[in-house]
Amino acid sequence: MDSTPHGAAVKAQGLGVRGPRGWAFQDVDFTAEPGALIAIEGPSGSGRTCLLLALTGRMKTAAGKARVAGLSLPKKMAAVRAVTALAHVPGVAELDPAFTVAEHLHERALLQRRFGGPVRALLRPRRERRAEARGRIDAALEAAGLDPETLPKGVRTSVRDLERLEALRLSVALALIGSPRLLAVDDTDMKLSDEEREQAWAMLRGLAAAGTTVLAVCSQAPGDALVVSTARRPEKPRTEEATETTEATEASTTGPDEPEGPEGGAENPGAEAAPGTDAATGTEKSTKNEEGAADALAEAGRA
Repeated sequence: MDSTPHGAAVKAQGLGVRGPRGWAFQDVDFTAEPGALIAIEGPSGSGRTCLLLALTGRMKTAAGKARVAGLSLPKKMAAVRAVTALAHVPGVAELDPAFTVAEHLHERALLQRRFGGPVRALLRPRRERRAEARGRIDAALEAAGLDPETLPKGVRTSVRDLERLEALRLSVALALIGSPRLLAVDDTDMKLSDEEREQAWAMLRGLAAAGTTVLAVCSQAPGDALVVSTARRPEKPRTEEATETTEATEASTTGPDEPEGPEGGAENPGAEAAPGTDAATGTEKSTKNEEGAADALAEAGRA
């Protein structure tokens, strides 16, 4: 694996993804230099995984624009996929519990050799190809901090017998075999103890320091990460004076006997409610937004 710093710069402006039942996330803006540690932080259901998939070319955006490694999204999604890798993404890139560590590593190295490199590499002697694959695997395991000798059955240990942090390290190692410029990790701190969480972030911090841009979904970001939040921005509360003025205006305009207009308001029948809000009350529909995120993620899993 090439150890030369080669991380991807990432920039997003007004980025948003929308599913059949609402917005998964909206209005994401940030800029990250190559080799940055980027933490996507937010509550469950706020579109964190959708943002991760969008920035790696696995999910089409509906608003805004982004650039990853100089490639524009959503125009260059295939090219972005070629320079990024996913780790630990449920339903999209996850470990098979029935496979052993060795089987996962062998399968990923084989796929990388056949589909991830130049065609001329397949013409080299088998001994050279195997040596290169072994080198990639060893380098990826070392970078992810996973020593097979410490596992119950070594490389013959089944995924179902791995501890949570060990499974995370294996998933990261598999993604690193392809030498991605951007590594995207989902659910980084889920079900980890405080000590394990520190170890996980230390691993990702080390990868970023070595040159790979790291994009990690989490519930609580470390202090040294570039934090990108998918949390909904609360609406500014109206003052009592403004509320009374609005109510008086509505009463004088509509009147008690005037029939209500069509959806969107009597004065502007063609108006539509803002995405993620109720047309009648203007209150935020968090349930619809969470369903939108789920729909968008399901679409990515079927892609």
